[in-house]
Amino acid sequence: MAGSGLFQAGSADTQTSATITELRVEDVSAAVTFILGGAASGKSAFAESLCFSSGKPKAYWATSQIFDDEMREKVAKHLAQRGADWTTHEEPFDAAKALGDLVEGQICLIDCATMWLSNHLLADHDLEAETETLLQAIDACRAEIVIVSNETGLGIVPENALARRFREAQGRLNIAIAARARTVVQVTAGLPLVLKGSLP
Repeated sequence: MAGSGLFQAGSADTQTSATITELRVEDVSAAVTFILGGAASGKSAFAESLCFSSGKPKAYWATSQIFDDEMREKVAKHLAQRGADWTTHEEPFDAAKALGDLVEGQICLIDCATMWLSNHLLADHDLEAETETLLQAIDACRAEIVIVSNETGLGIVPENALARRFREAQGRLNIAIAARARTVVQVTAGLPLVLKGSLP
């Protein structure tokens, strides 16, 4: 499975190479589109456009937690951008709860995997176990899924251990999701670059 062994002990380079080899031969899900990009790259707007163009009933799994006015303003902006015809599930942790009730014929936007991961990291949860739970919920979901995530590996090495742990976990989560996805798209400056599969 994609998430198996992602956080196991051992040489990081050896482990990463083995994991990537394993993921390349894994069966992919026909119902997952993965949108990857930097902060403020336009990835959420692009993911929303895919959901709009699908013509399917739209669900939205909001993973963020609102602790301050800055996040409150960001959430309000995204709500206005999406419009009213979405069913929103506000759930910072539980993937099975957020995805379990979706039905075939729906499309669900998960925005975003990065916030979901940081929620678990800051709550000091077992990231390996939570990642496995997320991947199992994605596999079991009956709706089409569009997942947004941040590419965090292109900058300088973070100065503190927590940030370095987060960057490592984010990279491994992105690899696992990309392996499952039928289509993977990187968005830079609002422009999509297809890395895997093809756009509808």
